[in-house]
Amino acid sequence: MTDRNLHESPRDALDAASEREADALLALFEQRRYAEAETQVRQWIERHPSDAFGWKLLGAILQQSRRNQEAAAALEQALRLDSQDSESLNTLGAALQDLGRLAEAGVRYAQAAKLSPGFVAAIYNLAGLLQTMGRLEESQAYYARVLAIDPQHVKALNNHGSVLRELGRLDEALACFRQAVAIQPNQADAYSNLGNALIAQGRLDEALACHERAAMLQPGHPKILSNLGNALQHLGRLDESLATYQRAMAIHAEHNPIDQKALASQQLASLIQSEHPEMLVILGNTNQYLGNLDEAESAYRRALAISVDYSIYSKLLFTLNYYPDKSASEIFAVYQDFDQRFGEPHRASWQPHANDPDPMRRLRIGYVSPDFRSHSSRHFLEPLLAQHDKSQVELTAYAELTRDDAVTARYRKYVDHWVPTKGVSDADLAARIRADGIDILIDVAGHTANNRLGIFARRPAPVSVSWMGYGYTTGLSAIDYFLCDPVMVPDGSEGLFAEQPWRLDVPSLVYRPAEGMGEVGPLPALDRGHLTFGTLTRSVRINHRTIRVWSAILQQVPGSRLVVDSKDFSTEAMQQMLAERFAAHGIGPERLEIGCHSPPWDVLRGIDIGLDCFPHNSGTTLIESLYLGVPFITLAERPSVGRIGSLMLAGAGRAEWIADSEEDYIAKAVALAGDLERLAMIRASLRDELERGPWRDEAGFARRVEQAYREMWQRWCLKHSTAINENQLAC
Repeated sequence: MTDRNLHESPRDALDAASEREADALLALFEQRRYAEAETQVRQWIERHPSDAFGWKLLGAILQQSRRNQEAAAALEQALRLDSQDSESLNTLGAALQDLGRLAEAGVRYAQAAKLSPGFVAAIYNLAGLLQTMGRLEESQAYYARVLAIDPQHVKALNNHGSVLRELGRLDEALACFRQAVAIQPNQADAYSNLGNALIAQGRLDEALACHERAAMLQPGHPKILSNLGNALQHLGRLDESLATYQRAMAIHAEHNPIDQKALASQQLASLIQSEHPEMLVILGNTNQYLGNLDEAESAYRRALAISVDYSIYSKLLFTLNYYPDKSASEIFAVYQDFDQRFGEPHRASWQPHANDPDPMRRLRIGYVSPDFRSHSSRHFLEPLLAQHDKSQVELTAYAELTRDDAVTARYRKYVDHWVPTKGVSDADLAARIRADGIDILIDVAGHTANNRLGIFARRPAPVSVSWMGYGYTTGLSAIDYFLCDPVMVPDGSEGLFAEQPWRLDVPSLVYRPAEGMGEVGPLPALDRGHLTFGTLTRSVRINHRTIRVWSAILQQVPGSRLVVDSKDFSTEAMQQMLAERFAAHGIGPERLEIGCHSPPWDVLRGIDIGLDCFPHNSGTTLIESLYLGVPFITLAERPSVGRIGSLMLAGAGRAEWIADSEEDYIAKAVALAGDLERLAMIRASLRDELERGPWRDEAGFARRVEQAYREMWQRWCLKHSTAINENQLAC
């Protein structure tokens, strides 16, 4: 990000011989003959100790040689002799930056830029430093200043585009990257960045072409290869994506001495050296996808040891939820550590809220989500927003989106105010929410991708709530309530939540079916002559316990089949890996149908009985199964991710399919499979039961949620008034 070349500057009046000697020293520096240059410049300083030029050049040589402490001392001496030398200030900034003294470095860059307004190197370095510090708006302004002076500055164009992308200004970012590659068509970094920006806009084919071009220009660069792997993953070409990640890791391993640890051939080839958190996150993501949870956890923890980034912590917490053998208290302890590291430090800066404490006035409600689009959460969030009583609540959507779609357009109509948040810092967004006068702020993402938990840690609203999008606690004690029900969070489990559970009547969700699901079909077993079990779930939810239990069911129901269908099983490699795990329990591939179909409605119509995962249950596919007449068996385990299936069934009035042990799970599935007549009756009636029950009562659910919001608000008003009265008495 920096541009640290030394430029010649005026020197003290010297004789002609000394001038020639100084020119020769500069030539050695420019030729990167640093050892020779250092020897000669030290001799120069002995003869000209009061000439700033020698000290400046020595500082530049030492800085380029990574001897930054010595460089800083030499440059400070140069500035004592000539305090107005912008080049010395710029090089000193570079040395201080390398020493990690970022604030001091910024001051020096700024002084250099002020002294020489056209000094591109100093302005560019300041922009890069601000980018590194996350001060993106300031960084963007300085990159723009560089480009106003030098529109052909390719590095500035590339970095400016990266900052604009982070700020959510994708069209401007694309223009920067395109200009960079037009000026220098061999710029692999710019092509790679252009590809990432195109992915953010959903232009996947164009993005892939850019990443392929970058990889062709720089075939041995691990980061460029990992970006290519990411593009392939977005396109669903998972075998190619994984192979590309493997190439990136192998190249990295070849050039860095690391301890090798063999993984299966479909996995990444090695652990990554500790100074590369991005690669560690890729390793963690891939191992999570493959179900290697220990390896994923290890990679995320190593990344966190290098980079204090709560988005990495979100990945770790998300992964822990899927562990088949960890206890609930063991997992929650890591959530508490997250709060200590990322939540509690903000508590000192919390400010009182000036909201009008009228317990009965119309409430300002803010929903914060990255998923105001065609996402599975729409089946639960959209009906609530559509049915809110606008005489009671004023709605604001804080939308963390990179692109809109048809569902986004519907969401916009449901709310009173629409606030795009992409690229807005946590601090700035928290200030905006406070200025908007939000009374109750709702998180509907938890630790899922692109969450904005950083704003909740800053407590910008009097009341805050987490609901629906994640299924478990955020871990943030700054959030007041976790909206749930007694089935999802039974009495006695409050100690597993950072928030206070606020229980609605079951279910604590409402469901709006997807368009085009079609009608319920006849029971498949009646025509096929065998029973078909099925699960539509991601690979990370399938573990040694689920495979053992499902295998036992197949063994006890002769001739039965199991369908496993989701996007994670779109490749032959993943299909084969899962089949091998069942083979270890005596289940041959002829009894398995593993694949991916989207939409999955016909797959569901071909299933007689659904099998839920545990200890982390499935989600939307469970209620979709019921809506298409397919009963399922679930195991009630850890609150609350292990009780999503129980919530679905209890809300549908079918608690008899909730098991309390693995043995009970097997017994219930086998018993249900043994009575085809009963199964056929269930299939014919399930949708009507849902339509008549609370799952499809959109208006009724909205009233229950609004009543909860009202009571939460009244509690705050009472607490607020009590605090004021106590202060008055104290006075």
